[in-house]
Amino acid sequence: MSHTQSLKPAILILEDGSVFYGKAFGKIGTTTGEICFNTGMTGYQEVFTDPSYYGQIVIMNNVHIGNYGINNDEVESDSIKVKGIIGRNLEEQYSRFAADNSLQEYFEKQNIVAIDGIDSRALVIHIREAGAMNCIISSENKSVDELKQILSEVPSMAGLELASTVSTKDSYTAGDQNSKIRIAVLDYGIKKNILNCFVERGAYVKVFNAKTSFDELKEFNADGYFISNGPGDPEPMHYAIETVKEILLQKKPFFGICLGQQLLALANDIPTFKMHHGHRGLNHPVKNIITGKCEITTQNHGFGVNAEAVRNNNNIEVTHINLNDNSVEGIRLKDRPAFSVQYHPESTPGPHDSRYLFDDFFAMMQTEETTK
Repeated sequence: MSHTQSLKPAILILEDGSVFYGKAFGKIGTTTGEICFNTGMTGYQEVFTDPSYYGQIVIMNNVHIGNYGINNDEVESDSIKVKGIIGRNLEEQYSRFAADNSLQEYFEKQNIVAIDGIDSRALVIHIREAGAMNCIISSENKSVDELKQILSEVPSMAGLELASTVSTKDSYTAGDQNSKIRIAVLDYGIKKNILNCFVERGAYVKVFNAKTSFDELKEFNADGYFISNGPGDPEPMHYAIETVKEILLQKKPFFGICLGQQLLALANDIPTFKMHHGHRGLNHPVKNIITGKCEITTQNHGFGVNAEAVRNNNNIEVTHINLNDNSVEGIRLKDRPAFSVQYHPESTPGPHDSRYLFDDFFAMMQTEETTK
C-alpha cells in the first residue's frame, strides 16, 4: 500500500445512522453487507475465506489483523467470501517465514474494501447492544447522503437465500474411492477443512451442488449423508428442506453442521430465527449434556433453532447447549441415526475439542456397514 493510500480516508455507516471515520485499506471502493463481529485472536484468513460469511462485513475484534501475513494454504475456499473488513490495526507489514504475501496485497488482488483505524471494541459493544444490521464502507469520494442512499437499498439478511450462490457448480470427489465408507455431501458453502476431517479418517466423499435432487444423491450409494454449513437464512431454502426430509426417510447416518443443523430442524417442523447478533469466534463454551463435558468451540452463525420447539418435540433431543446464552448447539433424532451441531467441530481456526463428532459419525456409518 502506498503511503498516500494509507492516508486516504474511509467511512463506515451503519443502518441506524451511526457514522465512523477511518483509513482506507485493501481495494479503494465501496462495499455493503450485514455487519457482524468475530472475537478470534488468530485464523483471520480462514475467517475471510469461509463461505458462511458471504454477504457480511466482518469486524475483526482482535487489535492486530494481518501481522502474520497470508499463506496460500490457510484457506477454507478458493476466494475471500466476506464483503468487507473493519479493523483497529490492519497490518501491511508482517513477520512470518511461511507467509506468501501481505494482507494489503491479498485484499487488493481479491477486490476487498476494508477500513482501518476503527475503535473495533467500541463498535462491537454497539452491535452487541443494537444488534446485527446492514452497513456500508467507502474509500471513494462519496458524501454521507450518497452512501446512506446506497445503504438503504441493501436487502436484509433475514429471508435471504445465499447458500446456492456459494455452492459448487459441479460435483467432485475426495479421498480413496476404494474406501468402505462413502459420504454424500450437500454443499451449501462447505469449508475445505470439514472435507479434510472426512478424508483423513479414510472416507471417500462426493460433494454435490446445493440443488441436487435426492435421486441423484442416492446413485452414489453413500453410507452416510452430510449437510454442510453455509450463509444466509435457512427458512427460504425449501429445496434443501425437502431433500433433507427425503434423506431422513432412508434412516441412514446423517450429520449436519451449522446451517446443516438449521435444515435438520426445519425438516422436522422446528422453526429457525435470526439471532440478535449471532455467534462468531473460537472460544464459545458449549456443554455436551449427554457426556456432561464442556468443549470450547469455533462458531459462525447468525441464525439459530427455536429451543422451545425442540424441547416440545418428542422425537428430538437436545445434545449440546451454549453456556453463554443457553441456546441450542446440538440436536439428535431419537428414532434414527441423525444428529447435528450449530458450531464448527473442524475448528479451523480454533481448539480441537469437538472433533470427536466426526468419529461419532464414522462409528454410526461403520455400524451401518456391519448390519448391511
